[in-house]
Amino acid sequence: MNIPENLLYTEDHEWVRLENDMAYIGITDFAQSELGDIVYVEIETLGEKLKNHEVFGTVEAVKTVSDLFLPLAGEILEINPKLEASPELVNSDPYGEGWMIKIKVENLFDAEGLLRSESYASLIGLS
Repeated sequence: MNIPENLLYTEDHEWVRLENDMAYIGITDFAQSELGDIVYVEIETLGEKLKNHEVFGTVEAVKTVSDLFLPLAGEILEINPKLEASPELVNSDPYGEGWMIKIKVENLFDAEGLLRSESYASLIGLS
């Protein structure tokens, strides 16, 4: 199970990569493995300002549909354009080509409440 040390994590199995006041967000390797083959990613919140823990979209796998929760309050600036034609990128490269959204973070101090890689590993039973 891949849990990069340079990312932050949520208990809802999203990851966050901070770049100054911007953040890239996706679902973790653990989440995609639990969901199975992802067939569709629906995100219709482009341009919206959402609060922490609000639903920003859904991910559909063969057997289930799961909500995607925003780990940090902010404005949705970009949706990964590759996911429309290739949602399976979330399975094959969840931390790279399978990222989901880019946001402008409202308050960087909120990131202090996110999990580090070691804590996330404990959450999913790897340590």
